[in-house]
Amino acid sequence: MKILDIRTNKLSIGLNKPFKTALRTLYQIEAIVVEIVTEQARGYGAASPTAVITGDTNSSILGAIDFIRPLIIGKDISNFEDILTTLNKCMVGNTSAKAAIDIALYDLYGKLYNAPVYRLLGGYRNKLKTDITISLNTPDEMAADSLKAVNEGFDNLKVKVGKDSDLDIRRMQVIRKAVGDKVKIKVDANQGYEPKEAVCVIKRMEQKDINIYLMEQPVHGKDIDGLKFVTNNVNIPILADESVFSPADAMNIINKRAADIINIKLMKTGGIYNALKIVSLAETAGMKCMIGSMMESNIGVTAAAHLGAAKKNIIEVDLDVPLLCSESQLVGGISYHKNNILFNQESGFGFGKGLSS
Repeated sequence: MKILDIRTNKLSIGLNKPFKTALRTLYQIEAIVVEIVTEQARGYGAASPTAVITGDTNSSILGAIDFIRPLIIGKDISNFEDILTTLNKCMVGNTSAKAAIDIALYDLYGKLYNAPVYRLLGGYRNKLKTDITISLNTPDEMAADSLKAVNEGFDNLKVKVGKDSDLDIRRMQVIRKAVGDKVKIKVDANQGYEPKEAVCVIKRMEQKDINIYLMEQPVHGKDIDGLKFVTNNVNIPILADESVFSPADAMNIINKRAADIINIKLMKTGGIYNALKIVSLAETAGMKCMIGSMMESNIGVTAAAHLGAAKKNIIEVDLDVPLLCSESQLVGGISYHKNNILFNQESGFGFGKGLSS
């Protein structure tokens, strides 16, 4: 199965409502879809620009793919490790472009052996249960969105905070009152707090019986000492997201015990190849992982879901983006039944039909 060509296509997907965090507001999702062509099959991957996190834009992703293209054309998918080594060593950074190529390669790898990717990677489970994200808005709007999600069958909410600590407390109080005590709630500050501020916010939430069970990336991604300070001074688990892009980043977090859980996103790691290394490092150190995604197309979310289904050590799932979209231009991949993610049994990621008309 020799690689003959790598093609790209730009995609825009509408959202049900604006997606707001402490870092940005999105009105639609953009993606660069990659199609790797061989004589026998085609593999599909995708990258989404997230300049405030990865530093990648549509233009930089396309430029990086142009650089990568001649380096892997002519290689055979059966020499999988060689192709992935070439991909990861050919340039510094550009993790989103690398992820798009990586995902397409894994899609072809599954097609080569006529199996879904999650089975090739470990096959620990055949379905997942995702949380759903509540965007950063006024307390009343967030409470209404939370109650709507619960009424639709979601029992795990991921609530965006991080812009105003006093208002964040109010947001969480109103949400908890609206949804009751049985719904699990984790909060994501998207790097919005200073270390001492984060500790204060968490303790105030505990005092007010808001009952959050996890906080994601409370401080700036580069502030590992600050992250460790928060981890050491609160009772709930702290999740490292923007602090972990590479296996080396994960090792640093593990060695310093700067967090309790690691959030894996393929756009940060450069794809599944490096994500698998992070899962193994964390498992060896007795640390659990979460699988998440950027605001990206169903191709990227499907690839992340296959990794999440494959590995026992991935215990948290944040793969709700397709549920936040008002439309889908992609045929195949995972499907949803309320908060359950279901897998088809087609080879690769199940995108054999490519883009819909």
